[in-house]
Amino acid sequence: MSLYDIKVNDIDGDSFDLNQFKGKVVVIANTASKCGFTPQYKDLEKIYNQYKDDGLVVIGAPCGQFADQELSTGGEVKSFCELNYGVTFPLLEKMDVRGQSIHPLFKFLTEQAGFKGFDNTQAGHKMLQKVLEEKFPELLHGDGIKWNFTKFLIDRDGNVVKRFESPVDPLDMVDSIKALL
Repeated sequence: MSLYDIKVNDIDGDSFDLNQFKGKVVVIANTASKCGFTPQYKDLEKIYNQYKDDGLVVIGAPCGQFADQELSTGGEVKSFCELNYGVTFPLLEKMDVRGQSIHPLFKFLTEQAGFKGFDNTQAGHKMLQKVLEEKFPELLHGDGIKWNFTKFLIDRDGNVVKRFESPVDPLDMVDSIKALL
């Protein structure tokens, strides 16, 4: 199976064909509207606007699995993103990104790029590690998504080349993105 075989719907519930991104560099992030990392929408949008003409696509996948930090409906999520962060990149329907009901997209992504740990030399990474250890220790096991705003970088051939954990600012991904453009 490849990325392009996976069936997804957009934020409005319409079929969203990933085949349209063959030959492009793609960033896919699981997102949430009420998370401490939510301001990352701003930099994801900035990167999208700066590099979309060079072949970059950013896709947001809303998820409410982490402390119920996502709004209830696709319409609410879409409005929130547009009004607060000016998001113009594609958003998918709200989906599960781990566990029994994991969406096939995130099953594929996490199988291709497993969890390599947090960079505990960075404050944001240390903070998330501590929160997970104290409140959600079950999330630390395995390769599953650990929290909102985990980002996956995919090359022009549909290969997942890198996983960036939640605390990684999207602007810190630019060199990796540019290397693939």
